[in-house]
Amino acid sequence: MTMPHVGAVFSAMAGMMAILLHSSIHKIEEGHLAVYYRGGALLTSPNGPGYHIMLPFITTYRSVQTTLQTDEIKNVPLVDIVRNYTADYDKTLIFNKIHHELNQFCSVHTLQEVYIELFGKKLKKLQKSVKKDRSCLFFYAVYVKC
Repeated sequence: MTMPHVGAVFSAMAGMMAILLHSSIHKIEEGHLAVYYRGGALLTSPNGPGYHIMLPFITTYRSVQTTLQTDEIKNVPLVDIVRNYTADYDKTLIFNKIHHELNQFCSVHTLQEVYIELFGKKLKKLQKSVKKDRSCLFFYAVYVKC
């Protein structure tokens, strides 16, 4: 092999290594955890904030927010929740449930009852309903509007 051919081969290999390295490094922001899928199967060990390496083109990841939104989550088995409800679990378990419960409450009461007479009861009923269906999630407070 001549010297120009060696340089071309070296350049091609360096380019491939750069592509593989770029595909395998990812960053997880503070307040998030990464859950990984390999071949479509959810892996059991999430990673915290920072830079991480994964197998390129074989392993994929989703960043899941774990900080306070309108909900507070403590000691939730994250991998089981993602396995059962996907990485968008908060939409399924919390936001859709709250929307449904508020619609049910507002449909059977007048505006006077909703905004003045039963306002405190509305929050307590909503809190009970969410806690009853999802005992692993702790529901503290949410701003509600009918």
